[in-house]
Amino acid sequence: MSEATKLRWGILGAARINERMLPAIAEAPNAELIAIASRREGAALETLQRYAPNLNHVNTALTPEQILSHEEIDAVYIPLANHEHAEWTLKAIAHKKHVLCEKPLALTATDIKAITQAAQAQQVTVMEGFMYRFHPQYARVQALLASGVIGEVRSVRASYSFMMRPQRLYRLADSVTRGGGATWDIGCYAVHSARGCFTQPALSVTALSHTVESGADDVSYAIIDFGNGCFAQIDYSFARARRCEYEIIGTQGGITCHTVWQLPGDVPVISWWTEEGRQCVEKLPYSNHFRLQIEQFSAAVLARQAPLLSLTDALDNCRVLEALLKAAATGSSVPIQYD
Repeated sequence: MSEATKLRWGILGAARINERMLPAIAEAPNAELIAIASRREGAALETLQRYAPNLNHVNTALTPEQILSHEEIDAVYIPLANHEHAEWTLKAIAHKKHVLCEKPLALTATDIKAITQAAQAQQVTVMEGFMYRFHPQYARVQALLASGVIGEVRSVRASYSFMMRPQRLYRLADSVTRGGGATWDIGCYAVHSARGCFTQPALSVTALSHTVESGADDVSYAIIDFGNGCFAQIDYSFARARRCEYEIIGTQGGITCHTVWQLPGDVPVISWWTEEGRQCVEKLPYSNHFRLQIEQFSAAVLARQAPLLSLTDALDNCRVLEALLKAAATGSSVPIQYD
């Protein structure tokens, strides 16, 4: 692996996210797509022809199980249903495959601990797929925080939403216990981006949710306590106009990241201000954070280095999400348990 220049990939499923991920793997200079599989007949070929029609060498006749046993595949991307992520990540690890799993990596902290132990035993790299963390605008926000220009962070507001379209109703078909609903789909972004603004861990969470008949939440609000008077307010919804932003307020000013989910053609914009009257709007060059995620993960595996996002980060994010769902169900503040 250390002498290889490209990480050889397989995709375990023909999910809609391949609209962004499949071209990202195809375009990354240090990645090569070997195969894409699906349990739906013809779906893998259709997905390849739709999103990367120039890749004629990619095998679309394999099953997910065959991809895991394929000797020429080094790493797999898992875009399956949320409740299947942990199961298939563990299966991939057992076959000594590196894994980039779409968020959420798992629905319980217990499963993430099992994944961590298995990955260490098999000496493979596993990462949860939060693509926004690879965009240069995230690094710029972190640089502004580190500069002290807004002082010490005191609060964060993260807001994520979009109107649910009929073709996406499958996201509400299962209860939250099986990975359905807004919390596991977009709430994980809200928690993750809020956590990234604080240096200290979250202590407890209070939440409210509106659930549909299946037991999935379509709207949720939460307050996360980070201690010492520091809080994050997060909201996310399948029943509201598109929103994907977070705002950080410190002792001396504030920063807003206006568009976290960058679409093709979006201009990244960050604005910040200080109490002394400084006002700044920064426009960054366009970047494809899906491709950057593939490039950086592939580079880390090829160099035998740790990826940008650790399994400890995945575990801590899951702990907050589990507490949030419990808080919404019980109507009480729930402490976040750390081992």
